[in-house]
Amino acid sequence: MRPRGKTRKKMEKVKAKKHLGQHFLKDESIAKAIADTLSLKGYEEVLEIGPGMGVLTKYLLDKPVTTRVIEIDTESVAYLDANYPKLKDKIISEDFLKYNINQVYENKQFAIIGNFPYNISSQIVFRALEFRNQIPEFSGMFQKEVAERICEKKGSKTYGILSVLAQAFYDTEYLFTVDENVFIPPPKVKSGVMKMTRKEDYSLPCGEKLFFTVVKTAFQQRRKTLRNSLKTLNLTDDLRLDTIFDKRPEQLSTEEFIELTQKIEADGVQS
Repeated sequence: MRPRGKTRKKMEKVKAKKHLGQHFLKDESIAKAIADTLSLKGYEEVLEIGPGMGVLTKYLLDKPVTTRVIEIDTESVAYLDANYPKLKDKIISEDFLKYNINQVYENKQFAIIGNFPYNISSQIVFRALEFRNQIPEFSGMFQKEVAERICEKKGSKTYGILSVLAQAFYDTEYLFTVDENVFIPPPKVKSGVMKMTRKEDYSLPCGEKLFFTVVKTAFQQRRKTLRNSLKTLNLTDDLRLDTIFDKRPEQLSTEEFIELTQKIEADGVQS
């Protein structure tokens, strides 16, 4: 039931909270464009992270899928509950980074979308990768540099852990840039919208745990060659003579990191 009178009046606006990294999008055309990045293929459920006052949500609710939202801000939850009757029983008042999403989805396929809080956007992607078996599509708005990093290819200074891990399981695409003045309050940086579409075959021909370890360990000392940065894996001298270890991590594509992991597995290193 919608609150009325004074209660409803108090909910007409939600104040953006700096500690939650909130910047509310006010441009309806951009909100619609983000909603339209979803293909709606292979799933019947969509989860929006951090809906705020629902500028993106309203366009998702018009689509032929079941839309749920997850929001940590209790003021935003109250606003959504009061103003979006279609969200009845579909608002999850939790922290996405800590919440077991299978309490709702029970191994179903679902897409993720959002205007993500910039202070935790990378963590949101890493968390989504944990549920990659259930998430065929992931799209939304990030700080521009983060969106570019996710989609970046080898050889760039911004290419890193997030780039390699995301591209191991998804095809990534940078879609468009968004100016600061379409937010309340305006952020100090530009934003970027990107999309990840899960690969048809997203299983790795190597141990996934070891693959994650190799990528993260390599980039922790990205200025060093792999021969030096991967010393902690206790590789044999024979393997370390392989010319791939002459390279630095940003010189390897995702496919080459997979090949590197296969060689390390063959060397006897366990995940």
